[in-house]
Amino acid sequence: MTPAAGPALSYDRRMVGWLSVGQLVTWGSVFYTFALLMEPVERELGLSRAQSSLAFSLALLAEGLLAWPVGRLIDRGHERAVMTLGSLAVALCLFLHSFVSSVAGFYAVWLGLGAALSATLYNPVFAVVTRRFPHDFRRAIITLTFLGGLASTVFIPLSAWLIHALGWRQALWVLAALQLLVCAPLHARWLRGAPRRAIAPATASTDARPSHSLAHHLRSAPFLLIGVFVVVMMAVTAALPAHMISLLRENGLSEAWVVIIPASIGVIQVLGRLLLFFFESRFDVHLANRLIPCLIPLGLAALLAGGGQGVWALLFVLLYGLGNGMLTIVKGTAIAQYVSREHVASLNGALGLPQAAARAVAPLALGLLWSREVGYRTGLAWLLGTSVLAVLALWLAQRSSSRARAQPAANSSTPDEK
Repeated sequence: MTPAAGPALSYDRRMVGWLSVGQLVTWGSVFYTFALLMEPVERELGLSRAQSSLAFSLALLAEGLLAWPVGRLIDRGHERAVMTLGSLAVALCLFLHSFVSSVAGFYAVWLGLGAALSATLYNPVFAVVTRRFPHDFRRAIITLTFLGGLASTVFIPLSAWLIHALGWRQALWVLAALQLLVCAPLHARWLRGAPRRAIAPATASTDARPSHSLAHHLRSAPFLLIGVFVVVMMAVTAALPAHMISLLRENGLSEAWVVIIPASIGVIQVLGRLLLFFFESRFDVHLANRLIPCLIPLGLAALLAGGGQGVWALLFVLLYGLGNGMLTIVKGTAIAQYVSREHVASLNGALGLPQAAARAVAPLALGLLWSREVGYRTGLAWLLGTSVLAVLALWLAQRSSSRARAQPAANSSTPDEK
């Protein structure tokens, strides 16, 4: 029988390690390979850059639309079926992609890939480890994002080599085989015995919250505030990468630095997660959650203050890189820590579409704010202001959650309350 809620399971390093491998392969073979496929697909299908980019936007939209139903299925204990079938769907869509000969077919496979990614990337796997390991889910999420952060390092050169050696169509066969032979089996093997409900901690926790319905949590102040935090930070961190090269060039940096700075941010993101993995136990987790997001506006302030020059550019790389790397952990754990662990997949799923919209619209908005007279300064000022708003929303969510936890204790002494 599938276990119901009960005492917390002990942390399983092997399980988390294998799930991390799945994240590495899926992020790398789909998310980071798209950029390498754009030019050869454009040449064969006669697409413009705008037309080819639309396929990725459609994938993000499909991922966001399905985040809610996928979350509901995981909360009901169907995590093994969701992630295994998701990996099989990724494999099938990559294989079908190799036979694409029309624009409609190209868009169709990326809509399918977006749907499959909603069942295989961070949101579902974060929910899985949160439900299984309520005392250690944060450590599991740090491990998952550490390997996930290496996906570009591994798969951009690997996919580029495959495309060069085999051609882009045959390269997709290899990537599909990785999903079929690695990701699907490991999800089927390690996600057996899923709890029908989130596993309750064996002992009372200082973070324990009263059990409420999903509808109650969706209307609660902590959830709404965390929603603001997550969606706004998604917009800020999605806006910059597409414009980073142009932004640095217009500030007069040499071509070497224009390449080095974006590349360094990726490395520092992984370093930030590694530091968090080894040293977080020495700090109060709630204090860490307050401080980590502050690195994003501080990095943007450094970029604005120095115009991307000299020591200011290096300060931006350090602050923004560390902040962006660790922000994934804060966003991935905030719902469980401040709203509900029992409904974590559904609640995160409810934010799927707003996050997808923010990720799709933010780069366009930053481009619209650019002008020849002031360059990106207006857009950077907006990003700075909205990132400060996001930090304040998280702080308020923490305070609201603390009051909600304290309220039942205060009411327990009242005779009329059950």
